[in-house]
Amino acid sequence: MTSSLLTVSRPEGRWFPVIRPYTPISSLTKQGSVELMVRKYPNGKASTHIHSLAPGDTLTFLTALKGFPWSPNKFSQVHLIAGGAGITPIFQLIQGILDNPADKTKINLIFGVNNEQDLLLREELESYKTRFPDRFNYIYTISHPKEENSPYRKGHVTEELLKTAVTVDKDSHVFVSGPPAMEASLLGSRSAPGILSRLGFAKGQIYQF
Repeated sequence: MTSSLLTVSRPEGRWFPVIRPYTPISSLTKQGSVELMVRKYPNGKASTHIHSLAPGDTLTFLTALKGFPWSPNKFSQVHLIAGGAGITPIFQLIQGILDNPADKTKINLIFGVNNEQDLLLREELESYKTRFPDRFNYIYTISHPKEENSPYRKGHVTEELLKTAVTVDKDSHVFVSGPPAMEASLLGSRSAPGILSRLGFAKGQIYQF
């Protein structure tokens, strides 16, 4: 089961509280603590407040938001498409699958970011690749690389990329989490099919975090 936590904060100078969902990156089976990855945005009402907290301060958790009801071996393979900070619910799913010895699901991750510094959880992902080379594969794609001779693919998550990166079959599923523009291009609308639909995925095979 994937899930997020709904947090409530009251930044200094604000009368009304700020409510935001965050997905834990700690294992769901870990008891007694929870680890969140919160990206700080210059004008972020919640993120700047959370980054200002010191040990001993408190943060209110309003409720847990249920996500996808995962069952081990539910699909033979899953394609996970993440953009930027959208990697957090995707990473939670990766952990849940690969840390369960009974789950043999294969994972194919496509992770798009603006630059190399935005490759969140890179060490953790590469550790999973080392431990599960036959079950976990990833592609990083960077729209505006800063490093000269960057080893990563350059560009956005496009239809051309996904044509070569994903396999469409009845026993696979796609999970999407990223910025609105990326999700809109992948999922489409009532009047215009998205990239995933054009590739052949049925509506019931796609889950949006």
